[in-house]
Amino acid sequence: MELNLNGKRALVTGSSKGLGFAVAGLLAQEGAHVALNGRDPDRLAAAVAELNGSAGATVGFPGDLTHRETPGHLVAAAADAFGGLDILVANAGGPPVGPFEKFDDDAWDAAVELSFLVHVRLIRAALPHLRRSDTPAILSVTSFTVRQPLDNLVLSNTVRAATAALTKSLARELGQDGIRINSILPGWTQTDRVTQLMRGRAQAGGTTEEEEKALITGQIPLGRMGTPDEFARAACFLVSPAASYITGVMLLVDGGVVNSFP
Repeated sequence: MELNLNGKRALVTGSSKGLGFAVAGLLAQEGAHVALNGRDPDRLAAAVAELNGSAGATVGFPGDLTHRETPGHLVAAAADAFGGLDILVANAGGPPVGPFEKFDDDAWDAAVELSFLVHVRLIRAALPHLRRSDTPAILSVTSFTVRQPLDNLVLSNTVRAATAALTKSLARELGQDGIRINSILPGWTQTDRVTQLMRGRAQAGGTTEEEEKALITGQIPLGRMGTPDEFARAACFLVSPAASYITGVMLLVDGGVVNSFP
């Protein structure tokens, strides 16, 4: 199937590594021009260099998304670099792990900034550019915990649910402008963040990372964690013109681990 991404102009935030990097890489392979973003300028430069030679052009714009002015600056820089914007992939890191009583108001405020308001600001800044696109698409990255909360992840469970609700609300509001917006709810995927979670569980429980990973994969119907490339293939489809009649979707890419219906 042809995704028709050649020449499309995309901004993928949080893309110097992990899921964001996988999405940026596949978009570039498909011929899209991609602006990457990350907090660490050196890591970001290495990510852009790794994608050099792809069918589409790649540029990098460093910046911490939790700084209020950064989302707007990133959107403007990407639109200036490519002469417009067709695709926004709003991706950011997750808040700290821990039980409810561990976190004070400052921790909750920081989680809201990172996992909710970053999406609000990116989308708000991108809308004027997307309204000038023939194929505008937005993708928010949340988590399967929106549907099936995990212990010790109360900040993520709660705040990411707000981003999912924002996505569903905007699908109705922006549909009249032809702007599609969807969300992917990734499950357990082999990323640095998951490695950190496994390490934290092992330290707390007196086990090993391998034992913790085995406990997780034993609950996944497909019997393994996903890969960033598998996530990226779903993401690239949703933002592509091939998915032109799909909006407001909360797509689980989780190996079947969420057992609720619908």
